[in-house]
Amino acid sequence: MASFQFPDTPTPKQLGYYFPAEFAPHTATWLSWPHKEASWPGKIESIYPKYCQFIKEVAVGETVCINVVDEAMKAFAIKCLREAGADLGRIQFFIHPTNDAWCRDHGPAFLINPNADVKKVIVDWGYNAWGNKYPPYDLDDVIPTLIGKHYDIPVYNPGIVMEGGSVEFNGQGTILTSTACLLNENRNPHLNKQQIEEYLYNYYGAEQVLWVDEGIVGDDTDGHIDDTVRFVNANTVLTVIEENKQDENYELLQHNLRQLKQLRLLNGQQLNIVELPMPDAVVYEDQRLPASYANFYIANAAVIVPTFRCEKDDKALQIIQQNFPDRKVIGIDSTDIIWGLGSFHCLSQQEPAV
Repeated sequence: MASFQFPDTPTPKQLGYYFPAEFAPHTATWLSWPHKEASWPGKIESIYPKYCQFIKEVAVGETVCINVVDEAMKAFAIKCLREAGADLGRIQFFIHPTNDAWCRDHGPAFLINPNADVKKVIVDWGYNAWGNKYPPYDLDDVIPTLIGKHYDIPVYNPGIVMEGGSVEFNGQGTILTSTACLLNENRNPHLNKQQIEEYLYNYYGAEQVLWVDEGIVGDDTDGHIDDTVRFVNANTVLTVIEENKQDENYELLQHNLRQLKQLRLLNGQQLNIVELPMPDAVVYEDQRLPASYANFYIANAAVIVPTFRCEKDDKALQIIQQNFPDRKVIGIDSTDIIWGLGSFHCLSQQEPAV
């Protein structure tokens, strides 16, 4: 196969930009206010108290930027946030119309270069609602460019589909991802694995891509990594394990664990692997939902963990707390939110400090 050629203009990596780890300091967290009834059929009203509790906790340590469709939605959001006791002085609203709430996947990928004149840029990957599953998505697809215009900073358009929940970063050149998602023919069927890696290197400023195969059952994203394996520091990952051998996730996650043990970082070291339990199956209207403690969000002042009214909640919170000694770990009930097939990490996208 012929070698892949990038455009003549320099890529972010060539200009010294990179995507920091989520555990690095943030300037802000970006969200898109939930409003699509079809994402939480029959339940959308029930998610706002816990969603606003999430915003309240994140705002303790950083600004929260929220995309809203119009002034009426902004007014509704303010009302909900007031009821939750959130600090409105730490919350900014942007009239950026969206189709849906999953800002991890449609939001801006901020890259930084502390030595450049322009220290922060945005990559606007293509977005097709996880393989054209939930059209329309045209409004979501342009959110990163709108934010780039607001900040008056460069926006790069790689021209391929990529979602923030499908990639995990250690901030030192390594990306973790899954073949189930990135090699799915509903994303970029014209690209092979090596070509996709080249895009990841060039538009995330990375040196290495590590792959596991599987996602969890019920995940409509075809296996996003943020439900299975997460970096908590440069060489340590938390990975979810199903303890019940009869559960349909058991062998999938054992397979990932075997793969993780074979992987090596750029310095040749093995990953330090910490096992995190899976919650008991969360089923609603006969549908297995993608409930996972790995879908936590690392904010400046806290780590926000989805909980599921399950006896394993406390064990999961304790394991995560042990891996974030400098942050408060806060569990928030995500039983209603997960009916939308995602949780706090899927809903948020960090803007790094530089």
